Amino acid sequence: MTVAASRTEQALLGCDEEPIRIPGSVQPHGVLLAVTEPDLAVVVASANAAELFGCEVAGRALADLLPPGDLSRLLGGLAGELDQVNPMRVRVPGTELDVDLVVHRADGLLVTEWEPVGSTEPGDAAWHRRVASVLQRLSDTATLEQLTAVLAADVRTLTGFDRVMIYRFDAEWNGEVVAEDRADFVEPYLGLRFPASDIPAQAWALYATNWLRLIPDAGYRPVPLSPAVNPLTGQPLDLSGGILRSVSPVHLEYLANMGVVASMSVSLIDRGRLWGLISCHHYSGPHRPAYTDRTAAEFLGRTASLLLHTKDQAGTTDGVVAVAQRQAQLIAAVGRSPRNPSAALTGGEVTVLDLLPAAGAAVRLDGRLTLLGATPPAEQVVPLVRRLLAAGAPVSDAVSRFFPGTEDLAGVASGVLAAEVGGQDGDFLAWFRPETVREVTWGGNPHISKVTEDESGPRLSPRQSFARWSELVRSTSTPWLPHEVGAAQSLAGHLTEATQNRAEEDNRLAATLQRTLLLERLPEVPGLDVAAYYLPGAHDVVGGDWYDLIPLPSGRVAIVLGDAAGHGLAAAAITAQLRHALRAHLLRDLGPAAALQALNELITVLLPGEMATAVVAELDPGTGEVALATAGHPPVLHLTAAGTDYLLDGRGPALGLLDTAEYREIGLRLAGPDRLLFYSDGLIERRGADLQQGLDALRAAGRAGSTGPHLPLDRLLDDLLARLNPSDADDVTVLGFGLS
Repeated sequence: MTVAASRTEQALLGCDEEPIRIPGSVQPHGVLLAVTEPDLAVVVASANAAELFGCEVAGRALADLLPPGDLSRLLGGLAGELDQVNPMRVRVPGTELDVDLVVHRADGLLVTEWEPVGSTEPGDAAWHRRVASVLQRLSDTATLEQLTAVLAADVRTLTGFDRVMIYRFDAEWNGEVVAEDRADFVEPYLGLRFPASDIPAQAWALYATNWLRLIPDAGYRPVPLSPAVNPLTGQPLDLSGGILRSVSPVHLEYLANMGVVASMSVSLIDRGRLWGLISCHHYSGPHRPAYTDRTAAEFLGRTASLLLHTKDQAGTTDGVVAVAQRQAQLIAAVGRSPRNPSAALTGGEVTVLDLLPAAGAAVRLDGRLTLLGATPPAEQVVPLVRRLLAAGAPVSDAVSRFFPGTEDLAGVASGVLAAEVGGQDGDFLAWFRPETVREVTWGGNPHISKVTEDESGPRLSPRQSFARWSELVRSTSTPWLPHEVGAAQSLAGHLTEATQNRAEEDNRLAATLQRTLLLERLPEVPGLDVAAYYLPGAHDVVGGDWYDLIPLPSGRVAIVLGDAAGHGLAAAAITAQLRHALRAHLLRDLGPAAALQALNELITVLLPGEMATAVVAELDPGTGEVALATAGHPPVLHLTAAGTDYLLDGRGPALGLLDTAEYREIGLRLAGPDRLLFYSDGLIERRGADLQQGLDALRAAGRAGSTGPHLPLDRLLDDLLARLNPSDADDVTVLGFGLS
């Protein structure tokens, strides 16, 4: 970092931290007295108080400074709303001087401000006669341009300033003069822009809470308060609500550089947000409009603030209606194709690209991305949108400002509007706008800041020149309008709701299908004892597990447990196909290995990309002989009176993994108490643990005395599940069998 850059940063920090709420001084066109209540004793006073009252005020009370009648009026007003008191016209005792007394409360004190009435000020009712016609003119305007033009002209007529500007802030707090009324000798500022740095950061909050600020003479010398701190708090008195508050020396220097001798501003606030300012400048000498005229100007500002939103929208009515119509068409298209919303948004007569003025659009639903029009390359779209969403900047007309290094996308994506779609993580809608190269004219070069040194160190010095200065702005798109953002977010919200509704319907269908895959009651086979449990995962109504018991033509019984990859309706549909195909092959009575091999061939040909595991046993209930084959499934647990262990032979690859696969059978004979246990991987999988740990836990549970093969099968399975307490992250299926 260079020395110059370091000094500039110090100056910026100092400017932002300047205590403008507690300057410790007031402007000299009035007097400030802060008093305690209810005795109204003066505890803080501006140094010019003695000049107004003809005596020292320290240690006095307002009863010593006001005529009895005015004191009674003030006391009566303090019991109610202070707005009803202000201003109170009073006469300073022993003089012919009238003052406007204005009061507010701050830091536990009643702050009274005394402003002498000018000899040329109109009577109290004068502004009432003028303001009615002004209000009518404001309400009769049809557009924002008309509203601001009328506002500027009438505030100037009301207050007498040489220039009155309506100053609008953009999203980055740069200001633009959108309307102006001026004297003939004043150069025009209409259309000029002024950088956000012209207004210190801590001043924004004051503009939003204190609607009016007046500087009758920018060359004034501040009048200090005495004492410097509030005796109740030990801190400087908060003057943010005062009309006499002294302003920043940097701002006074700024006005001097502009040639402004007096200024006044009235805030314009649209639905709680600072929209702009009515900025008044005077060049021909000090200027202090009457309090009543200032109050009228503030009233006009407040009234215009209420009209801003309506007038601003009036100029975009046609666009709002068109976007709303296209939004309705897209929602209707999604309603007609609820199971394929992506096609409805991208393949119809009206597409998502038609919704907003944009050059390109992206639709990512169910993890699949579709691009329309001019967009960044497909491999860059998802990372770009995710970065914007993660940064909390889903709407931007200057993406490269958020993410340096994306300047190469300016031709298609200087502006991005993204809206998340609930359901599958990462789904979204997005629109793209290319850069719009435009010329911006500033009041002076905004990139020049001068740092000066004073006794407190480096500080910013305002620009010396406010002559027109133009530059080309690149890597910025046409801004997204509020109704465009609203339409995009509304469409995304509708898709989220449709996705949720579709998921609920899928769950209902899947649950119905699952009931066809899981036998409500196992068939009774003489000589066979069998029990089964199925526990669905917490995140899906159904999964890919199934089990079956099939009497074969030879008199043997085929016992099956399978697990298709995936969850939900799609997995259940695949599971149904696999179950019925395996049944058909088993009924050929060629043995478990032949049935698995035939099922693998079917999957690779008719269901490419799908995968499943299965274990099949064929048991002769009369002899206890078992033929067993496994396709990628966890090993079968063999429980005998002598112990418990896994059968590791006869295992082949998962179904669908290889185009051609061979499966081998093993044979064994079950003695009277022996049991074989089939299970899905949900029984043995544990977060943070490897598969072997789960297998060891299952074997240990099987070896425990209370789970020995002498127990009835249903109790044996109950005890195993209780001991293992499997996670609900996946389906859990357990099937045990033996001779009865």
